[in-house]
Amino acid sequence: MAAYAHKNSKGVTYYLHKKAVTLRGGKEQTIFFFCKDETGAKGEPTDLPQGYIVTENPRNGFLTIKKDQK
Repeated sequence: MAAYAHKNSKGVTYYLHKKAVTLRGGKEQTIFFFCKDETGAKGEPTDLPQGYIVTENPRNGFLTIKKDQK
């Protein structure tokens, strides 16, 4: 599967990955994160989840996803 790719304002392309983690209380949760390498991350490449949008921190160009408010 090809990862979702997004280019930030600085021109750097990042790829979306997901990883299942266990929280302190024992609850399983899926986290999403961006990295520069499409395959060498600690998670698996994934598409952008339905109903989410990509946001960028204007100070450093870091990308995150959040639920679309529409």
